[in-house]
Amino acid sequence: MGMLNKFKVRRHARRAITFLLYDHIGGFNTMLYQLSNGGCIVTVQNRDPDTVLAAIEKYKVELLPTSPTFINLMLLSDGHRRYDLSSLQVVTYGTEPMPESTLRRFRSSLPHINLQQTYGLSEVGILRSKSRSSDSLWVKLGGEGFQTRVVDGILQIKAESAMLGYLNAPSPFTADGWFNTGDKVEVDGEYFRILGRQSEIINVGGQKVYPAEVESVLQEMPEIAEVSVYGEKNAIVGEIVCAAVRLRKPRDARDLQRDLRQFCRQRLQEFQIPVRIKLVESALHGQRFKKNRRETAAS
Repeated sequence: MGMLNKFKVRRHARRAITFLLYDHIGGFNTMLYQLSNGGCIVTVQNRDPDTVLAAIEKYKVELLPTSPTFINLMLLSDGHRRYDLSSLQVVTYGTEPMPESTLRRFRSSLPHINLQQTYGLSEVGILRSKSRSSDSLWVKLGGEGFQTRVVDGILQIKAESAMLGYLNAPSPFTADGWFNTGDKVEVDGEYFRILGRQSEIINVGGQKVYPAEVESVLQEMPEIAEVSVYGEKNAIVGEIVCAAVRLRKPRDARDLQRDLRQFCRQRLQEFQIPVRIKLVESALHGQRFKKNRRETAAS
């Protein structure tokens, strides 16, 4: 019942695509929102850019809840130029950090659409969120039934809709009832900036590298379709920065590595620049359109 309380207040009734599926807290939240506000749910057989954008055009969809990875693929496909998206009013994004370069490209290509960041976890539910602006990665989180605090740079949440715990496992909550999200954040007054999972931070000789920050720079290179940054153990500095790269068109690997490092030197500090670059042909995201850093590092 705690999860349903937030839907008692009527809000905008919109026509929305259920991009995030119902085994994901974001997809479940979209369904409950639409049903409680008398909205319309549009489903799609596939979640590739052409299928989703064609459905937006055909059914005059107003709301698209999605992920930064999908937004990047949509922009790369130029689908936003080939389909009529004039009905689309709001695009919400979550599940992973948004690269700043992707945010800028979206705002430049589709300035009429309101872009909103969302945040939630299966353990506590979806928080109310308010982006500082459509071109900002800073977001205000909370709302009725939620409290937030930051301990050692990590976001913690206390929620009325929190789960009881995991079966046959230690409690993931602190003694005073706060859930450790594992997300590293910066704080500016009432606003947070989500930097990424603490477990994914790369420690290069004591210097912290956030994969999303490096990915944001690499995705500015026109030849790169998709990139996933991760760390590998190193006997000298602890970890090194690595990048798996999927190209839009084939290129000589040595030339790419030279150009990539030169490109990074103008935008990143030396310890942030990828030491190892791996060219891949397969997608670097899973079925939920979220980067698979662990799988990429293990392959």
